[in-house]
Amino acid sequence: VQLQASGGGLVQAGGSLGLSCTASGRTFSVRVMGWFRQAPGKEREFVAAIGWGGGSTYIDHSVAGRFTISGDTAKNTMYLQMNSLKPEDTAVYYCAATRTGWGTSEDTYQYWGQGTQVTVSS
Repeated sequence: VQLQASGGGLVQAGGSLGLSCTASGRTFSVRVMGWFRQAPGKEREFVAAIGWGGGSTYIDHSVAGRFTISGDTAKNTMYLQMNSLKPEDTAVYYCAATRTGWGTSEDTYQYWGQGTQVTVSS
């Protein structure tokens, strides 16, 4: 499975951005897709995940109420809508996919996209 993330950019605090992640290859094996992010000098952290085909979602408490994850299985594309962005949301955002089930740990995910930079200015 190959993942291609897009949609990052520069936005002012309080603004919105939408990210996309398109999967290709053996997508039938994917059970869950997710978003992680890594800020400068910090470890990569879980943001949100969606059950692929089932629609169940899980959002980390740090972004709950501001970020929404969704997916379109017909297009093999996952989305992350980010509203009310804060400077602390600045990070490289990675999409990931797993064939083994739900999890918030990086170890759960076998497939990773290249990352897209999101910068929120104050």
